[in-house]
Amino acid sequence: MASSPKDLHFVLFPLMQQGHMIPIIDIAIILAHRNATVTIITTPVNATRFRPAITRATEANLKIQVIELQLRLADVGLPEGCENFDMLPSSDLFGKMYAAMDMLEQPSENVLRRLTPPPSCIISDNQFPWTTDLASRLGIPRFVFHGPGCFTYVCLNIVMNTNILNEIESDSDYFTLPGIPDRIEMTKAQAGGWGKRETKQMEEFFERMETAADAANGIVVNSFEELEPEYVKLLEVAKGKKVWCIGPVSLRNRSFLDLADRGNKAGIDEHECSKWLDMKDPRSVILVCLGSMSSFCNEQMVELGLGLELSNVPFIWCIRSITDETHRWLSGYEERVKDRGLIVRGWAPQALILSHEAIGGFVTHCGWNSTLEGVSAGVPMVTYPQHADQFLNERFLVDVLKTGVSVGMDVPVAVGEQDKFGVMVRKESIKMAVERVMDDEGEGKARRERARELGEMAKRAMTEAGSSYLNTTLMIQDVIEELAKNTKQI
Repeated sequence: MASSPKDLHFVLFPLMQQGHMIPIIDIAIILAHRNATVTIITTPVNATRFRPAITRATEANLKIQVIELQLRLADVGLPEGCENFDMLPSSDLFGKMYAAMDMLEQPSENVLRRLTPPPSCIISDNQFPWTTDLASRLGIPRFVFHGPGCFTYVCLNIVMNTNILNEIESDSDYFTLPGIPDRIEMTKAQAGGWGKRETKQMEEFFERMETAADAANGIVVNSFEELEPEYVKLLEVAKGKKVWCIGPVSLRNRSFLDLADRGNKAGIDEHECSKWLDMKDPRSVILVCLGSMSSFCNEQMVELGLGLELSNVPFIWCIRSITDETHRWLSGYEERVKDRGLIVRGWAPQALILSHEAIGGFVTHCGWNSTLEGVSAGVPMVTYPQHADQFLNERFLVDVLKTGVSVGMDVPVAVGEQDKFGVMVRKESIKMAVERVMDDEGEGKARRERARELGEMAKRAMTEAGSSYLNTTLMIQDVIEELAKNTKQI
């Protein structure tokens, strides 16, 4: 029976998507620093993406390992090697990825039953519903990891478990979300963009996911209590279980290499990026980074670039996917903005860039990781959501924290559908939002001060005297108590 963290063995299952995988890896290393043994279960392609961070952890004598399992992609009709959601050309294929993930249940159990020391607790993404059954068969607790923060999950819980969306006829009609302390207005399309259930397969999957989450022993959230105190309590009441806010987990990355390697291999030399920023004035540069699964057609990409050019604000613009057409346009564009604009092709070391004193604002797609990294950096944000939970995260920044300025994106665009929509946000709107966020006077000054205060709160939460550090301790203690309870029942 475990009596201290050094006797515990946590097994973590990260979802095969950057926005979910990155914080789970940070959580794994945080737990290993608490003297627990940690095993991460993932696939070969995904293991490659975070291997440098795990290698540094093992070299520091942390008890952490990665076990790789193969997804049976051919059996579900996906090409070999297509092991991450950001490798899928269309959201229509997500159901096939979920089917392949389901096939990992038996291989995972075979692995876990051979682990030494035996597993004490599973922490898995909520999109692995079968891990609740697996934990039950092993007689250990399972905590569910929620990608977004408490505000967003409270809102999603209302949307998914009430008839509110059925009462609204048009996808474009705005309505007010009931049962929460802040006035949040959204369209039906924005609120219902996560967990789409167009097929019977997806309907059944989300029902399984909700049932498994209800059966979990607790909820682990990458957030901190001071950021959204009312929503932490509301989530606990809604789900009837303990919620542990143990973030922002990105702040466990303190070294240059930890920040630079967080996620995929960067599309620019990290030192080159830092040198470019070193030449800029403090808080003068805006970072533009719109996620690993951004949905932009070439025309919208051009419009974004022109808006940045019109703003006359120095910027770093990270572009994940570049078509031949975009590449041709960029060659002339880069020449025009070379004195104040830096283009990063591919993955960007976002956390490293945001930590630089030259960064004064952030244009973000409002994925929760990016949202929280922006909060932790203490910078105001231009919100440019595209799909899933991002519109709810936008409302949190704009309406609750009041550190965000909306760019005016109203209609969700699913992965792979960007060419159907064309230009959704014009260059003039982008220019105006960037200028408002970078403004140091009046409303802009107040927004910047609120952002700075939140950044300080985030850092304090992760110190040894902070709320997130304490919550990690309490979560570990809860595992010890659950194991003791299970032992007595046996």
